[in-house]
Amino acid sequence: MVGDGAAEPHAVVTGGAGFLGSHLCDALIASGYRVTCVDNFETGRTANVRHLDDEPRFTLLRRDLKECGDGDLPGPVDVVYHLAAPAAPSDYLLDPVATMRIASTGTLNALDLARSRSARFVLASTSEVYGPAGDGVSREDRVGQVDPADGYGAYYESRRFAEALTTAYRTTYDLRTAIARIFNTYGPRMRLDDGRVLSRFIRQALAGTPLTVPGPGTQTRSLCYVDDAVAGLLALAGGSYPGPVNIGSPEPVSVFTIAQEVAEIAGPDAEIVFVEPPVAETQARRPDITLAAQLLGWRPRTSVHDGLTATLAWFRRTRIRHA
Repeated sequence: MVGDGAAEPHAVVTGGAGFLGSHLCDALIASGYRVTCVDNFETGRTANVRHLDDEPRFTLLRRDLKECGDGDLPGPVDVVYHLAAPAAPSDYLLDPVATMRIASTGTLNALDLARSRSARFVLASTSEVYGPAGDGVSREDRVGQVDPADGYGAYYESRRFAEALTTAYRTTYDLRTAIARIFNTYGPRMRLDDGRVLSRFIRQALAGTPLTVPGPGTQTRSLCYVDDAVAGLLALAGGSYPGPVNIGSPEPVSVFTIAQEVAEIAGPDAEIVFVEPPVAETQARRPDITLAAQLLGWRPRTSVHDGLTATLAWFRRTRIRHA
């Protein structure tokens, strides 16, 4: 990832104040990068990057990527990580038009930045491009099927468009691009209001209320700890493979098992109760990570138990500090 002859390589992270983006900023700084974080804080949080306030190699730019170019970004730039996009349904369903604008104009501006500085460009896409989850694993050579007129169509199609635009810049301008399809990721700084079952379990455990498992709890999720996901992005950026490549955990875990893990970590008073499942129960997507393992030498290293332990410990410390 280091630019030719650069003593201190420069990375730009759009959406760098978000959950995954802030951890990426930390990892880049730890590996010797100077980092510019671009975020409009619609979904990002100042608390996620506050610990970097006194870091001399970190610059925070409050900018709306849909409206700004690269005029105020000091060059050169070695790599652009484009993570700016609403990821939770509560965000992208709130304003579908804005969701599509960040995927179109925002991605265009980020690509133009990378092109103007001859930088590597890494798009953080999503497993949602595969369409409705099925019983099998998601492979990169599978053509996803989504309904653009569906209620979630604005998000699904916006991410597919961002991938198509990134590919077009690679083939048209010979830009060094890469596409990562991120699957379910969790860890410190994750949002507990994003509607996911794990977020609810953690929120309930912190509040001391019963963990509510929908239905029998046999439905599964694939959980990738945030440090592992960041390592996947760094490995992708450091190579020449354009992707797309899946970044996620291939190991399915039942919802009931996740609840048991959280309850065990939370303490002896934690209780699990079963509740009626929603009318349309969300099916889990499970990635095939063969490409990531073969081409990037990457696979998740953190067990669910260890990851959940670290996550709950972080939220407890944060709650104590702000009590």
